Amino acid sequence: MNPTAIAGSPPSTGTTRRWTVDAVIAVLVAGLQVAGTYGAAYHRGLPVSPLEYTVVGLAGLALIARRRYPLAVLVVTGALSVGCWSLAKVQSPIFLCDIVALVTVVLARKRAAAVIALVVYYAGYQWLPTLAGVRPAPSPLAAALAAAGLVVLLGAAELLRLRQQRAAAIAASRKDHALRQASEERLSIARDLHDVVAHNISVINVQANTALHLIDRQPERAREALSAIHDVSKQALAELRSVLGVLRDDGAGAPLAPSPGLARLADLAGSAASAGLTVRVEQDGDPRPLPADVDVAAYRIVQEALTNSARHSAGSTATVYVTYRADDVVVQVDDEGTGAGPAGVARPGRPGKDGSGGNGIAGMTERAHALGGSLHAGPRPGGGFRVWARLPLNGGGSSTARAWGEHSGAGR
Repeated sequence: MNPTAIAGSPPSTGTTRRWTVDAVIAVLVAGLQVAGTYGAAYHRGLPVSPLEYTVVGLAGLALIARRRYPLAVLVVTGALSVGCWSLAKVQSPIFLCDIVALVTVVLARKRAAAVIALVVYYAGYQWLPTLAGVRPAPSPLAAALAAAGLVVLLGAAELLRLRQQRAAAIAASRKDHALRQASEERLSIARDLHDVVAHNISVINVQANTALHLIDRQPERAREALSAIHDVSKQALAELRSVLGVLRDDGAGAPLAPSPGLARLADLAGSAASAGLTVRVEQDGDPRPLPADVDVAAYRIVQEALTNSARHSAGSTATVYVTYRADDVVVQVDDEGTGAGPAGVARPGRPGKDGSGGNGIAGMTERAHALGGSLHAGPRPGGGFRVWARLPLNGGGSSTARAWGEHSGAGR
């Protein structure tokens, strides 16, 4: 718990600003009403008692609490203004506080109270002075104009409320959009970190085991394994810096490592070879530059699929098929393993003997769906494991999807 909250924290800046604005408006209205009363009395040569000035000023100052207690302020200002207008001979502009109070009530969505207040205003301002013997009854034209003015006032207040409500809806929509965008960016960064760490740590783990087993019997091969660990760890650090560079405020100092993409499949195959997995890459169609998000997603899907093959497949070979089509690109990774790795560890996304499960297939699926594409992963009909993904180039998806098991449509 925040200690300042226990001790009693000061009011927020927004609350202080609102109270300040309300106080300024209340003082301004009170001043205008007092000055208008003095001017009306001076023009007609009528005396005004200190009590009348006090009532006129208090009716305006009551607006200080209008935002927190709109109904109570409406009652107070209405009673003071109607009473003063009905009993005093000077026609002061005390109705200014009623306008502000009425608009505040409408903005607070108290429409019924606003309509009742209008009826009271109309009866009080038009007929109470006549009943009190202060002024004669208004003419039909004056009464009609007064009623029309009150209706216009209510309509203007309602339009102001609708405008305020629309502005609040737009602000809330922008806030929700910003939150969704931030969430999507966090998920994207998390997927990139998972792909980079999982792939490179898997290679490092394999090479470290090789070095441990061969360091006494075959030191030269152990040296090669340690050299591979050095290269892979260096590459992993560069990729991690690239991923984390987007979290910098200005991006200054971020490494200029090449962005992941299908153009780097040869490097990916070489990295997988360090883990003991022979990778063959085949392409179909005319290779061309892809949109950045599609290029990165395709690379990460292949990277994760090869990582899974190296970790969980009993085979030693994998084939990557890349098909460039007019509206999309299809990537497929096949391995020739038995579907279960050492110690009975199951494929990612399925629990193994120890009850654990991976997030690799889920992450690849999220990448494909984020672009409007699709991904399938599972055992091949002829044995082994297959990951197949279709990524639309326009991000909107395509109505023509190849069958999951259709090998020719995925790569050759």
